[in-house]
Amino acid sequence: MPASHRIGYAVVGLGHIARHAVLPGFRHASKSRLVALVSSDRKKAARLARTFGAAHAYSYDDYDACLANPDVQAVFVASANGAHASESIRAAEAGKHVLCEKPMANTLKECRVMIEAARRHRVRLMIAYRKYFEPASVTLKKMINDGRFGRLRLMHSSFTFCLPPDKAWHVSQAAAGGGSLVDVGVYPVNTCRWLAGEMPVEVSAYAWALDADRFREVDENIAFQMRFASGLVVQASSSFAAAKSSFLHVHGEKGWAMLVPAYSYTEERRLLGESGARSFDRRFRKLDEFALELDALSACVLEDREPEPDGIEGARDVAIMEALYRSARKRRPVAVQEVSA
Repeated sequence: MPASHRIGYAVVGLGHIARHAVLPGFRHASKSRLVALVSSDRKKAARLARTFGAAHAYSYDDYDACLANPDVQAVFVASANGAHASESIRAAEAGKHVLCEKPMANTLKECRVMIEAARRHRVRLMIAYRKYFEPASVTLKKMINDGRFGRLRLMHSSFTFCLPPDKAWHVSQAAAGGGSLVDVGVYPVNTCRWLAGEMPVEVSAYAWALDADRFREVDENIAFQMRFASGLVVQASSSFAAAKSSFLHVHGEKGWAMLVPAYSYTEERRLLGESGARSFDRRFRKLDEFALELDALSACVLEDREPEPDGIEGARDVAIMEALYRSARKRRPVAVQEVSA
């Protein structure tokens, strides 16, 4: 697609995920182009704009000027979690489409305001869940939908990594909204319920810290369970204190599947298992998953249709995580608040 026909984006927030994944993603995108960068450090924005070919660089104080730029049609919000709601709402009010990093916001209340702002101003709101577009996960989803494993009975999943000592905002409740659960545990939360095609009705969780001083505000480690009306039970965990690793196991009446690594975007994936009496073992090469999600929103804008995953999906995950934190505090199972379309 000619560059002039591609959707123009501003990227807001230039932390690790933006620098190492989102900005390089524009080089492989076919329907999206990078127009502007927004950062607390304008010099940093200008330097990265030169590196990645963006025409404009702004500070957070100039965010309104960025949103007034007619070449900016969409905004990728990649800032600290606590800023997702305000920056997305301001973009929607300026008539810009929004691709918001996960978690969607710190609270379900903020999610609902974001959804309403997008509806009121008739813009698209999409949450940046790469699994909806990553080929191995899409293949697994199709196998489940086709009944290859029969009725799902159990899922097990985990995502862990060691949080570097310089990640200050990740251990602040106000900035992050939570710890390992909202940062990496959200992947098992979202992916398992997406694969199952239903919302959990009840959850339970146990959170603990090995470094109680550093993680006095947010969870360092959490193990949790999600129970579904169909009878499916998901067991999952996340951690800021274990080596980088992720997996997903699916167990059904007629077969099973394992995806490993399940959530990393820097490695080849392997999908293997058994369906009936037949085994399978497939490898999926590493590709640019961020280009896929950028182009997914751009296609929705160009074709005037709603994205998947939309704001409702993001809000549902925040509702689940709020319930998990309540369960961890109360030390008992709790119901999940319904989020309707």
